Amino acid sequence: MSSSPSDDRAGSAGHGSTPVPAGPAARTPLPREFFDRPVLDLAPLLLGCELAGRGVRLRITEVEAYCGAVDPGSHAFRGRSARNATMFGPPGHLYVYRHMGLHVCMNIVADAEGVATGCLIRAGEIVEGADLARERRSARGVTRRDRDLAQGPGRATVACGVTWEDDGLDLCAGPLRVLPRDPALPAPVVATGPRIGLRTEASDPVRFPWRFRILGDPTVSGPAALNRAAPPPIA
Repeated sequence: MSSSPSDDRAGSAGHGSTPVPAGPAARTPLPREFFDRPVLDLAPLLLGCELAGRGVRLRITEVEAYCGAVDPGSHAFRGRSARNATMFGPPGHLYVYRHMGLHVCMNIVADAEGVATGCLIRAGEIVEGADLARERRSARGVTRRDRDLAQGPGRATVACGVTWEDDGLDLCAGPLRVLPRDPALPAPVVATGPRIGLRTEASDPVRFPWRFRILGDPTVSGPAALNRAAPPPIA
C-alpha cells in the first residue's frame, strides 16, 4: 500500500490477521542514500521507521519538514551559521538544537550536502526500552502514560537519550540508527497539516502544510482538535 501523504480524509491502512512484529535484528539500518532525497519526500517515509540505540527504540509517528532557504520557519532560512552548520552537511546526520534555550530537539538532515533541509522528529511510540525512557523523562517531569513518553519533540529527544552534544551524530555509522518500517505491520496512513508553534508566515497551513503524522496514532502531539480536523485545501 502506498504511504504517500494525504489529508485527514485518508482511508484505512488495511485489515488482516494480527501481525507478528519483526525485531530490529531482522532489519538492516537505513543507508545514507535513503536520506539523500528532497525533505518533502523523506518526511512521510520516516513515519513508521524506528530510531534505535542507547537502549530505546522509537517508532516515529510525527515529523515536520523544514526546507532551508525557501522556508521562513527553517533555521537555515538566513544562511549558514555556527549554530545550523549540521543542516548544511551530508544527509543522514542528527541536527540537534535548543528550543528557546530549554528543550533539546532533534532533526534528521535530508537531501544533498549544502541544501540544508531536515525533518524534526515531533513524536513517536517507544516500542522497546520504555522503562529506560521513563527514567530519562522522570528526571525532567512527570510522565503518567506510556503514550506520553515521546509525545512532543523535546520529550522524544530526552526519551531517546539524545543531548545537545549529539549535534552532527552520524545515523549511518554511530550509536543511533534508523531502522526501516516493520514489514509485518500495515503501512501507515499519512496525514498532513500546518506545523506547530511557528508564529510567522511559516505557520500558513496553505503554503506550508509540512507537518506529517500517522493518522489516528495516539502518540501524535499537538491539540486534539488539530489532529482531528482536515487541513485546508492546498493551493
